[in-house]
Parts: sequence; structure tokens; C-alpha cells
Amino acid sequence: MSTPFLIVGLGNPGARYAETRHNAGFWFLDRVAAQSGARLRLQSKLQAEVARVTLHGHDCLLAKPVTFMNHSGQAVRAVMDYYAAGAESVLVAYDELDLPPGVARLKQGGGHGGHNGLRDIFRHTADHNFLRLRIGIGHPGTRDAVTGYVLSRANAEQERLIFSALDRALAVLPDLLDGDLADAMKELHTMNEDGIGANGV
Repeated sequence: MSTPFLIVGLGNPGARYAETRHNAGFWFLDRVAAQSGARLRLQSKLQAEVARVTLHGHDCLLAKPVTFMNHSGQAVRAVMDYYAAGAESVLVAYDELDLPPGVARLKQGGGHGGHNGLRDIFRHTADHNFLRLRIGIGHPGTRDAVTGYVLSRANAEQERLIFSALDRALAVLPDLLDGDLADAMKELHTMNEDGIGANGV
């Protein structure tokens, strides 16, 4: 069995959480699935909903952990082990308090930044040099307000900005899958809200 490129979206399962800021990673994965016509199906042994698809000529596996955010690492480890995927072929998409709505950033490696989903992935994996898609949701201003903030729905304008950032991230996925991380980062990080990059396209 060949090793696919793994795209993981972090979030909480269930209708109660579907529209909350903490599910921004799920929202990105839903867009990837929709673009490819994929339908995710529950694989209990992997503790995730998964779909294997061809994206821009690349063999990929889409995965949504069903473990709840704080136990995401269990599912990520199970999927990585099952498909023999190394960290260099994993992209994890998640909500980022330290970026404003409308901003998305790619990076490789680094710490977990206090994000509970990433923290659990760190706990269950040895190599943390995986790719990350940080989806800005903004910060409520105080630490005590964070839990309520991430588990609530953004207002209409914030949602519009977040969704716009997700679409821009989707647009650079071909470069990312081709192994052109620098180009994908440059394009995503310089795109404006209309999806126009630094090179004018």
C-alpha cells in the first residue's frame, strides 16, 4: 500500500460544535473534500472520518478525528501508523487565536502554541515537523474568555473573513502537494482578501 499525503482537519464532532470557531480545521477539510467530490466515512479503528482521494495528481488521505479536539493525537497517530505516513507528508489544519479572522498561514514544525489539539498530537507522535495550516479566528482579549470564544460561533463578518481565508488556502494546495512549500507560503501570505497574490493572479 502506497503512502498518501495526509491532510488532517482539527475540530469537535457533532452538530453542537459544527459552526464554532474551534472547528475551522474541519471547515478547511470540508472544502478540500467538496473540491474533490470525496465523501468522508467513519473508520472506527482509526478514530476518524476519512476519504482517500486524488488531489492535483497526488494520492491524498483526508481525515477528521472523531475523538474531540483535546484527544486529536490518538486519531492522528492511528492514521499515520496505518498508512506509514511520516511527519513530512502530513498537513494539520486548525484554528489559530493569534491570527485575526481573514488570515491563514502555513508553517512547518514549531511548537504547539498552547493549542490543545496540537498538544495532543505532540503527545502521541515523536516527530513534530509536520506542516500546519493556521487559520486565524482572532482572540477574545483575555485568557479567561478563550474557551467560551473558541466554542462559540463567529459573527457574520468574522465568518466571511475566515471562509475567505480558507478559500485562499485551498488555492495554494497544488503548490503544497507538489512540494513547493516556499511558493505556497509566499502566495498565501501575500494574497489579499480577493484572492489576488503578489504576482497579480
